[in-house]
Amino acid sequence: MAELRLGLVGAGAVGVLHAEAAPRVPGVRVGAVCDVDPETARRVAAPHGAPVYPDHRALLSSGEVDAVVVATPHALHTAIVCDAAAAGLHVLVEKPMATSLADCDLMIAACAAAGVRLAVGHVQRFLPDKAAAMAALAAGRIGAPLMMSDRRGSDYRRGSRPGWFLDPGLSGGGVFINIGAHSVDRLVWLSGRRVERVDASMTSSLPAAGPAGRSPVETDALVRLALAGGPAAQVTVTSTGPPAPHDEVVVVGERGTLSISPHTGTALHRDGVTAWLHRPGGDDVPAAFAAQLADFADAVRSGREPAVTGSHGRHVLEVVLAAYASAARRTPVRIPAGTAARHGGGDGTGRTGTRGGSGGPGRTGDRGGVSGAGGTAPREGTR
Repeated sequence: MAELRLGLVGAGAVGVLHAEAAPRVPGVRVGAVCDVDPETARRVAAPHGAPVYPDHRALLSSGEVDAVVVATPHALHTAIVCDAAAAGLHVLVEKPMATSLADCDLMIAACAAAGVRLAVGHVQRFLPDKAAAMAALAAGRIGAPLMMSDRRGSDYRRGSRPGWFLDPGLSGGGVFINIGAHSVDRLVWLSGRRVERVDASMTSSLPAAGPAGRSPVETDALVRLALAGGPAAQVTVTSTGPPAPHDEVVVVGERGTLSISPHTGTALHRDGVTAWLHRPGGDDVPAAFAAQLADFADAVRSGREPAVTGSHGRHVLEVVLAAYASAARRTPVRIPAGTAARHGGGDGTGRTGTRGGSGGPGRTGDRGGVSGAGGTAPREGTR
């Protein structure tokens, strides 16, 4: 196909980043925009001369697009993705892929049956600081990873973000399914290993107009991950930490350490010497969204798998839901081996295709694939 026409379903902040990426990718343009707020849709569509639709079904049947980017509230992804597949359109769905494993399986099956590409918008691997770290790991510059830590900060105060993020029925949870999904994704990708066991603690520490005056979703999480083959990893996501944004991955290897941050850059520390592999620039995030879209467009044209497959997106959600179950039970939760391969191929590490180069309350559906001392994870749980 000479030109890939994108339909944007959801024109919020992340949708805007996707729209702005399109002109940077040769042979890709925004073909149509859909949002529940008509004025928002018109504002995002205007620079591209694209028509606006009030309903995703109208956009899908318009004949104006070849593929869609789905950037709506998390729980709404599944119906839109399945409708797009039925219309013969390729799909890039934002992370987290869904709020239940059953919904992930529906999307993977629908796209496979329709013969269309399904990519999941885990954009972290396309950020230059993460790509520099992966290049160093692939070159063996620190040897095999021995341990990893991922520390993120976010603002989950009421009014800091659209209200649906604090509605577990739409978001699927709080800071961990939203921000922690990035952390899980990049640790699995950088290590090349799936997660086998999760041990989590979570709290809702911020005031809100909810029960007992606390946020209805978790605002802070400490999650320990056992990766296949031995490396230990830890994720800390907090809304009550330092006031300045913090975002850093540390990988301790046999012969050195990598520190990776969009704020300071990527550094290799070895024998008392620090070598900078990447320093941050103002174009890093826009460039990452453009690289992600370029990978998706190439997958559509070539028929190969995208860099981030449905299988990887499913494994990330599997880990997130295992963390919620662990926090609710106060016990570690195991993730059975082979679940990724049974649901869309691959091993769940996100190493399929190119490397990019550059349950909370109200969740429904089967959380299958996680188990702990208490057996199958509950369909509903408290944190």
